[in-house]
Amino acid sequence: MAETANDIGSRRMRGLDRAFEILEFLRVKRQPMRPNEIANEIGAPRSSIYELVNLLLGHGMLDYQGGDGRVFLGRRLYFLGTAYAEQFDLMRECGRMLSTLAEETRETAQMCLLEGNKYTVAMMREGIRPFRISSNVGELVAIPWTASGRLLVAHLSDQEILDFIPPDDFVLPNGKRLEAGDFIAQVRQAASDGYFTFNSEVENFTHCFAVPIYQAEGACIATLCLVTPREDGLRNREAYLDSLLKAAHEISEKLGFRSSKSRFFASQS
Repeated sequence: MAETANDIGSRRMRGLDRAFEILEFLRVKRQPMRPNEIANEIGAPRSSIYELVNLLLGHGMLDYQGGDGRVFLGRRLYFLGTAYAEQFDLMRECGRMLSTLAEETRETAQMCLLEGNKYTVAMMREGIRPFRISSNVGELVAIPWTASGRLLVAHLSDQEILDFIPPDDFVLPNGKRLEAGDFIAQVRQAASDGYFTFNSEVENFTHCFAVPIYQAEGACIATLCLVTPREDGLRNREAYLDSLLKAAHEISEKLGFRSSKSRFFASQS
């Protein structure tokens, strides 16, 4: 039977979905891999993966790296990323703010987002300390492990939060389980306060600060964060929060958000 136009369109869409799956898989793995390894990891037919890898290589979306036929994200993706950064005001404004925050506080400043149902650091400026306290840009982390996570899901209902976060992600790095009800209570308190701070669940001896960046309709689209040595963070808590809140409020205003309910404004009255 001859293939219909709808069949051809559906096949192309599946191929496009699989091509994006390959790119996303390599982004998460952060290392070159052979096509047969990619096929095994994502559970796809080797023949289709080889075909798509060759197509992506031809378009510069993948490059050969590391020998033995291994491939990784291509240089063309870099140029696409720089074009995106030049046009997207949020990234540009956050980059400027992170530099200011790192200079003012001497601490590591980050801009964080949701990536699917995980948290990730999208941009970072390291503080001028002799040791490094930070997460890797682009690394995917369970939402309940992070200060930002409480703010990034605050627009969801309780049930939507439970449906969104995988149950295993409530198991903390120390092996203890954070009760979902306790996490949701923290989410609601963070939304009311306009910030969230806590001792890191990921890195020992650190204290994390997160404040929301709101888009026009009021949902938290990203967070600005400071990652500090625990003692310094607790000692400078008010000053660090004020610096973060000023920066986040300025960016939120540029995105069209307007609100008088701000800890920063209250502290100035």
